[in-house]
Amino acid sequence: MNSGFFQTLITETAAARSRMTDTPIFAACQQGTINHATYLAFLTQAYHHVKHTVPLLMACGSKLPEDDEWLRQALGHYIEEEMGHQAWILNDIAACGGNPDPVRHNQGQGRVCAAIELMVSYLYHQIDRRNPMGLFGMVWVLEGTSVSLGGQIAQQIQQFLGLPDNAMTYLKSHSELDQSHIQTFESLMNRIDDPADQRAIIESANMVYGLYGQMLASLPIPRLHASDRTMH
Repeated sequence: MNSGFFQTLITETAAARSRMTDTPIFAACQQGTINHATYLAFLTQAYHHVKHTVPLLMACGSKLPEDDEWLRQALGHYIEEEMGHQAWILNDIAACGGNPDPVRHNQGQGRVCAAIELMVSYLYHQIDRRNPMGLFGMVWVLEGTSVSLGGQIAQQIQQFLGLPDNAMTYLKSHSELDQSHIQTFESLMNRIDDPADQRAIIESANMVYGLYGQMLASLPIPRLHASDRTMH
C-alpha cells in the first residue's frame, strides 16, 4: 500500500526520527569510535525495554474494544514472535564479555536509564489511561529503525569490535525479523481510520523517538585516535 495512514505516520514523525538519528552514536558506529563499553551500554538499555514488549502488547490487546478484534488477533501473532527476545540480549552481553546478572536484576551498571524508564512508563500510561493505540507508535519507532538502520549498524559494530556472531543475536535477528513485521504493520496502520487513534499513534511515536534518542545520546563514546580503533 502506498497511501493511507501509514504514509501520514511516516511524514508526521520524520522530524523526530531525524533528531534521533542525529545522535552521535550513529556517526560513531560508522567511524569505528566505539568500544565494548558502548555496545554493552546499548544492550543494557535494550534489555530494559525489550523485556516489556510482550507485557505491553498483552496490555494493549486487553484494552482494545470489540470492534478492533482484527487488531487483537494481529497482536496475538506478534506476541508469539516477540516472546523471549530479552534472553537474546542477555546472551549477547555474556558473549561479548559482559556480566548479564546486574542487567537482569537492574542493579549497578546494569540499571535502566531515566529515558528508557520514562519511555516504558509512558507507554503503559497510554494503554491504561489514554488510548491503547498509542503502543503502535512504539512499534513504528523501534521496528522502523531496526529495518532501516539495524542491519547496517550491527555489521559496523561487529566489524569494528571483532565480535562473534553469537554476540550480535539481538541486533541481527531483529533487523531480519522486522522486515516482514513492517510490511504487516503498514497494512494494519492503513486500516486505522479513526482520527483519535491516528493522533494517539503519531504522538506516541514522536515521544518514543525523543526518549529513545535521549538514551542513544547517553551512550559512552570514547575519544580515540585512528590508530586506537582496534578494540580489545
